[in-house]
Amino acid sequence: MATAIAHPNIALVKYWGKRDVDLNLPSTSSISVTLDSFQTQTTVRWDSPRDVAWVDGKPATPADAKKIFKHLDLITPGRPTARVITKSNFPVAAGLASSSSAFAALTIAAADAAGERFSPEELSCLARQGSGSACRSLWGGFVEWRRGLLNDGSDSHGLHLAPRDHWDLRIVVAIIDGGQKKMPSTKGMIHTMETSPMYQAWTLSSDRDVSEARHAIMERDLESLGQAMERSTLKMHATMMTADPPIRYWKSTSVWAMDAVEDLRRQGISAWWTMDAGPNVKILCEAEHAEHIAQRLRVLVDEVLVLKIGEGPQRVPDDEEALARFVVR
Repeated sequence: MATAIAHPNIALVKYWGKRDVDLNLPSTSSISVTLDSFQTQTTVRWDSPRDVAWVDGKPATPADAKKIFKHLDLITPGRPTARVITKSNFPVAAGLASSSSAFAALTIAAADAAGERFSPEELSCLARQGSGSACRSLWGGFVEWRRGLLNDGSDSHGLHLAPRDHWDLRIVVAIIDGGQKKMPSTKGMIHTMETSPMYQAWTLSSDRDVSEARHAIMERDLESLGQAMERSTLKMHATMMTADPPIRYWKSTSVWAMDAVEDLRRQGISAWWTMDAGPNVKILCEAEHAEHIAQRLRVLVDEVLVLKIGEGPQRVPDDEEALARFVVR
């Protein structure tokens, strides 16, 4: 038995589209920041008479169970049957990167339970095959996911850029809709790749955004990072909206939240928004401005959270009581 906790990450420069669907190899590189407070805790036991998975206190759906046990097969070929218990304390499948923490925690717990020893980069490659963004949740702080060039994907993994204490920023999260999105990310990516006339332009222009964001992080230049982040977000969503038929994750409140952030910026507050495949808006800002931004957004959105930059995954003691006490938000 082994238990691991991992935190989700938010892409500052986006990943949308795959050069290899089966291996989850991205069409572009990306850069993310790991979140604190939000987390997934997963326990893997190799002592079950059959494969059993529980997700957030309920039996896993057939689709989720298939993904979980397929991932265990990847980590430990010829494995014994297993029992998996996983819980997240934030909305899943709502554009809050729940799969990134879920597959990072599952990868670490499964490898530990099996007694397998992998380097962080190898774990990142394994986590990537469960969910692309999970490869970035193997570290705290700021992480770059290199697109890679090799067909087997061995050079497509996370690269730690800076730890959580490198820069005292906050991520303000406006939860506009915590429900599951209608179009899952992988399905949306494939549809966009196949039908959007803007997709090639998106992939060709992404390297500039990655380079500028990487430099801005190292120099702690929030304006440059924010500009690259918003530019990447808008281009990603433009490819979705020009797919045929179009994909639109935004809601009217999403646009109101973006407008509010831009109004604050005109007032001299350095605040920059981003969105993933969902309607929820995330704002990157200096710590001193976070609560003011949150109060402005609470006029529009019922639930607004202020998060710090998170740490990397943690392995936790084998304690069933501790797992039972884990609070599901």
